[in-house]
Amino acid sequence: MNCHDFTFAGAALKALGSGALWWPHQALLCVSDLHLAKSERVARRSGQSLPPYETRDTLERLAADLAATQARLVICLGDSFDDLTAAASLPEQERLWITQLQAGRRWVWIEGNHDPGPLEFGGTHLQEMALGPLTFRHIASAEATGEVSGHYHPKAGLHARGRTITRPAFLFDSKRLILPAYGTYTGGLHSHSDVLGTLMQPDALAILTGPMPTCVPMPR
Repeated sequence: MNCHDFTFAGAALKALGSGALWWPHQALLCVSDLHLAKSERVARRSGQSLPPYETRDTLERLAADLAATQARLVICLGDSFDDLTAAASLPEQERLWITQLQAGRRWVWIEGNHDPGPLEFGGTHLQEMALGPLTFRHIASAEATGEVSGHYHPKAGLHARGRTITRPAFLFDSKRLILPAYGTYTGGLHSHSDVLGTLMQPDALAILTGPMPTCVPMPR
């Protein structure tokens, strides 16, 4: 399992190369911004056609992470679907797949700004969740500590051999941890953006996802 080990708010965590967060002590897997059925929402609102395979690809990666970790608790950190209509339009085969992934696990849907949690699916639906030293919510709060959030889809660049490699990235400092977007069709906000520069402390770090997760000072 390709990952980078780090400690945040006293919790020993692993940033997986897929973009998922693994907390072994709690057997907890956290993923953010799946944006399932985004291709359906884009087609419905703009008429633009995207290959409708992103939900299957996202669920395949999630299934692999669940198999590798044997997680007993899963937290989906908001914007699990691109909107509520997209959730309702999900093909039956993919709806059944989500149900199968939930079986035997505690599954928590955190409310996002795109969806208030897919209410027709099983699991627990919360605005935020506190567990030990950590609080899980969708959008970072300026005054929070020990906070795990998503929403911004952060990405960061690493200069190597005369070129820049840009990947989705975890960002963290002593107060907050922001997860990358897990969904296949999600874009990203550069770590040097004003909003992330304001949220994150000067000594913040970035963990780039991919086959070899790499930790660097957060590019600004």
